[in-house]
Order: sequence, then structure tokens, then C-alpha cells
Amino acid sequence: MALETRDLVVQFPGKQEPTLKSISMTIPDGSFAMLVGASGSGKSTLLHCLAGLITPTSGIVTDSGEAVTEPNPRRGVAFQRDVLFPWMSVADNIDFALAARKVRKPERHDRIYELLDLVGLHAEVARQRPTELSGGMRQRVSIARVLAGEPTVMLMDEPFAALDALTRLRMQDLLIDLWTRLNRTIVFVTHDIDEAIRLADSVSVLRDGQIVDHIANPLSRPRPADTLADQAGYSDIRKTLHHQLGIDHAVH
Repeated sequence: MALETRDLVVQFPGKQEPTLKSISMTIPDGSFAMLVGASGSGKSTLLHCLAGLITPTSGIVTDSGEAVTEPNPRRGVAFQRDVLFPWMSVADNIDFALAARKVRKPERHDRIYELLDLVGLHAEVARQRPTELSGGMRQRVSIARVLAGEPTVMLMDEPFAALDALTRLRMQDLLIDLWTRLNRTIVFVTHDIDEAIRLADSVSVLRDGQIVDHIANPLSRPRPADTLADQAGYSDIRKTLHHQLGIDHAVH
């Protein structure tokens, strides 16, 4: 089954133009799909519709054939800014998601440390509070908390945008590893073209609330950051994305 939208329209009150205009797309199970667009293109609104956080004006979102009308633990969401509870320890933040799933308390302790290990954090981090951690570590904890919900779909709204370049590459490596090992469906929003090329199976380009192109990524995996530009097909897909985003470079 798949995550799908059909003729999706979102019109916010007070806005003359719809934010999303007749969006139809299919995201196959187990795939890594990327939504790329400039600020205001509608990419985050589309992701929030997939999550059930925004009700469309018309059209429908379905998840494995069932209409999406509200949030569901099956679809975990990670945001650009981590939404960890600052007054809780890392362990308690993850435990919050486990308790919401009604996981038995004796099992939750071990699962917390399994999830920390999965996202590359030492056990000692469990006792710390989010304010004591770096931005990259907080995002790792955020991903661990999303995974605690046992989602089959991970919806990620520019989760690495606020990180420095080196940390961002490390987080991309982590996400690729998790996707490969866990076989989750990932839908990822970004405005970074190289991030899209490195991570995704397919890239949907949004402009003015519409999908203007859907591009299958021709690059083979793995895609190490230091050799990405050397891969066959890199230059072509990058030029295509630049063109579809309206950022062609004029030659003077």
C-alpha cells in the first residue's frame, strides 16, 4: 500500500490563492520521497496534510487506503525545531512516546536505551535534559522519540535546516542508515537541492502550491557526500531541479 493524495486543495481563510492546488501524488511503501520548493511553495503544508495536522479544503489523503483525517502514531512527524519537553530528561522524553503507545513500564526502560543506541547516542545522554545537548544531539533524540511510536511512515519537515553543515551531513548519514535498516517510508521536506539528491528515491518539486515535476533520482546508492558530485547523473538532475525551481543561472 501507499500514502496518496488526490486533487488536494488547501485554501486558508483570508488568502486569495490556495496554498495547495489540486495535488495528486503517490508515495510507495518503503520509499524515500522528497518535497522540494522555495519558502511559500506549499511543501510544509502538504507534509502537514499527509500527517493529518491540516484538513484539506477539498480532495483526500489516504494511508494504505484509509482516509487521513487526524494524526496517527503510524505517521511520525519530525519538525525543523525539535519539540522535546525541556523540563524532562532525554529518557523521559522518549518514555513519553512509549507510554502513549501503552508499552508496559518494565519494557520501556530497555527500549529507551535501544532507541538511543539506534540513533548513535551513548546511554549517559539519557539523564541529560535537551538544553544540555547540541542541536545535532537534540535532533537525534527527536528522531528516537518519533521511532518510539513505531511509525511506518516518517514525515520530516526540514529537520536538519538549523544545523551546521558538518552536523547536517552526519544526520543525513544517520537517516540513510535508519531508512535502510528499518524499511520505513520517509517523506522529507527541504529547500536544499544537494540534500534532496543525496537522500531521495524521488523528488517532487513544488512551485506556487503545485507539483511542477516529479523526478526519479538516477543516482545509485550509496551516495557519500564527498563523492556525490562525481556520480553519473548528478549534474543532470541538479540542472533539472534548478530549472524547475526557477533558479536557472543566466550567462552574461
